This record gives sequence, structure tokens and C-alpha cells, in this order.
Amino acid sequence: MRGREGRAAADVRGAALPLEYAEDLDPLLDRIGDARCVLVGEASHGTHEYYAWRAALTRRLIAERGFGFVAVEGDWPDCRRVGRCVTLAPGAPGDPRDALNAYERWPTWMWANEETVRFCRWLRDRNAGLPPGERAGFHGLDVYSLWESLRAVVDHLAEHRPEYLDTALKAYRCFEPHSGDPRSYGWNTALVPEGCAAEVGELLAALRRPARSGEAGDAEEEFDALQNAEVAAGAEHYYRTMLDGGPEPWNVRDTHMADTLDRLMGFHGGKAVVWAHNTHVGDARATSMAGAGMVNLGQLARERHGDDAVVLVGFAGGPGEVVAAPAWGAPMEVMHVPPPAHGSLEQVLAESELHRAMFVVPPERDKPAFFTDTLGHRAIGVVYDPDRDPRQYVPTRLAERYDALCWFRATSALQPLHLEAARRGELETMPTGV
Repeated sequence: MRGREGRAAADVRGAALPLEYAEDLDPLLDRIGDARCVLVGEASHGTHEYYAWRAALTRRLIAERGFGFVAVEGDWPDCRRVGRCVTLAPGAPGDPRDALNAYERWPTWMWANEETVRFCRWLRDRNAGLPPGERAGFHGLDVYSLWESLRAVVDHLAEHRPEYLDTALKAYRCFEPHSGDPRSYGWNTALVPEGCAAEVGELLAALRRPARSGEAGDAEEEFDALQNAEVAAGAEHYYRTMLDGGPEPWNVRDTHMADTLDRLMGFHGGKAVVWAHNTHVGDARATSMAGAGMVNLGQLARERHGDDAVVLVGFAGGPGEVVAAPAWGAPMEVMHVPPPAHGSLEQVLAESELHRAMFVVPPERDKPAFFTDTLGHRAIGVVYDPDRDPRQYVPTRLAERYDALCWFRATSALQPLHLEAARRGELETMPTGV
């Protein structure tokens, strides 16, 4: 056994590329080439190294390869405020920290953190030297902001397209009895299966109609209103299915993210960087997710745009610290991440004794075994229990799931902006929530 482990460690060291400085990303940029979509993952929503190196790669893609926007696993309205800030829109905050600090929906630490502030300040400073049409944006892909998006649609229609205001108010009033509680809406649709689907469908159809000359806002405002209507429709579908369990809620959410990415690429006409968890970025067909009937953003991007146009980058790490919560909606904590489980991808990488490294999947059919074997790959969500860490692994064929992987033998916690909500040292938590 020791000989086999030694050979595996030697294979890892032989395939590893250095990852100490931003210049070490050159081989990955060569692999990206002319790709139009680069999806960059994270093995947790609370690890400093993943956020910092994802930002380092994105800075180079924007500055050197002309990528036009970043789309993240976040709510559209919140990210819209950040996007207006980094593109220097009139009336937007002058410091991205103010826009990020305004995130209120749990888990705030996913984007209200120092690492994202540093990236967004760099992006705003770079944009300041460019004409408005060349400034790189920041957008949200997720489906959760039902009520916030409905309110934004109502406000837009009241100002620009009042003939559809009654349609929007009808949809809004349909959800009012649930007081902003998606679980209440989900339970109600168990009794009234159609829920508010007809109302949001009518609203979406109205927003999809071209505005008459002279009544529309500018193109950015019109796109924002349409996307908020798309979010409302997607969220209604998501919340209507989530109580049934199974793969459908996940598939509704990831399909919505893929659709949003496509709309953004069509609107901007440029190249996209995506930031999301590995479970969304890595191709689901190379994991146990496929057997469970699940699709994800990385798979859909490859299917829609072609393998040559899409590059998927994953992250993996060893022991250290992570920001997560003990239960859904609970205060964040800085938790201990134990050493990798036996037989996992992370254990194989750790045995190489590499402090950090980058692996670009080789084009040859004859690859080292750690690229092609099915190995557990750790996935820490916003809810985490270190005592149940062995349950946090997704069986994965590395070379099919990603085009490249970044490895960190030791990890440290993200730096949230809302430090008053953090508590340290409690480990009795539940292992769910990506």
C-alpha cells in the first residue's frame, strides 16, 4: 500500500505546476486561450485562499484577455448595486465596501468580505480609466431574490412602462400573504399547486415585449427590469418545488444561473468570468450528481457553448479554518477543517507534501490515476459540521469535472465584513447547504 501511495504522490508532484505568484497562472491562461466563459470554483464559501486566487486569475483575464464581466453566485439586486459601483454609475457608492456591506440576505459573508472588497476596488479603479462602454461589470446569477426583484420591477414599471404596472402589482400581491417567507409559499403551493405561477408568467411576458419608443429607460435599466422579472419567475418555480426534495429544485436553480449567464453574454457581447461553488462549476456528469438526476452550471455551459469555449477551474484544500454556520440562517463561525478523509482526492494531493500547486488537465489520453480515478472531493457549504466531514465528499473524476485545479495544503478563513455576527470555536453543526 505504501508503494502505491508513494507512486501516487510522485504522479501528483510530476503533474504539479507552481502556484506562488500571479505570474504562475500563465499555463492556465494558455489553457484558457480563446475561451469565452471561464467558470472558477471554490471548495467552500468561507476560505481565504479560494477567493484570493480566484480574484488573481480574474484580474488577469480582465486586464490581459478582455473579459467583460464577472457573474457570481449571488442575488441579482445586491450584485446590481455592486456592479453600478464598480462601473462608476451615477449615484452609486464611491467605495465598493459600502455596496458589499449592504448585503443583508444570509449568508452575507459569501460576498460581504474583505477579499471581494479588494477585488471590486481594483475593478473600479481600472474601470475609472476606461470609457463607460468598456468597463467590466459585476452581476449576480442566483434565483433567491423573489421579493426584492418584484419590488424592483414594480418601481421600474411605475416610472417607465405604467401600462404594465397593474400586472406587476397583481404578481406582488399574490405573494404578499407569505410575508417574504419562501417556506410559507412552498407549503401553500402544496395545497394550491399553481401558486403564483400565472401571475409571474404574465409579468415576465410583459417585460419581454419591446418598449415603445420614448417610454423605455436606458438599455441597462431595461435589461435590469427584465432580469428581475426572470428572477421572480425562476424563484417562484424554485420555491414551489423545494419542499418536494429530489433534484428538481437544484436543477431549477442551476438552469436559471445558466440562462442568466447566457442573457448577460448576449447583452454585453463579451467574455464572462463566473464565480461559484465547485458543485456548480465542475461538470456534474463527472460526479455522483449525474446519477442523482442533477445538472449544473458547468455542465450546461459546456453543452450550450461547446467545450472549446468553456474552461472550468476547481479548487481543493487541506485542513485549516473556514467560515460557515451551524445551521441554516444561524450566525457564522470560524470552524476547524480536519485533515482530508481517507481515499479522497484531497488526501492524495496532501500526500505529495506540496504546499500549493496548480494542475492543468493534460490532453493525453494516458493520464496519471488521480486525474481519472473516481475519488471523493470535499465540498463545504454555508452549513458545515467538521465532526461529520467524511460526509462532505462528492465522488469525482477530476479530468472530466474540471479543466484545471488549484490546490492548497493548508487553508485559512475568509475575512467577513460583518464581524459582529461571527462566533468562534463551536463545532456541533449540520453538514448541509451548498
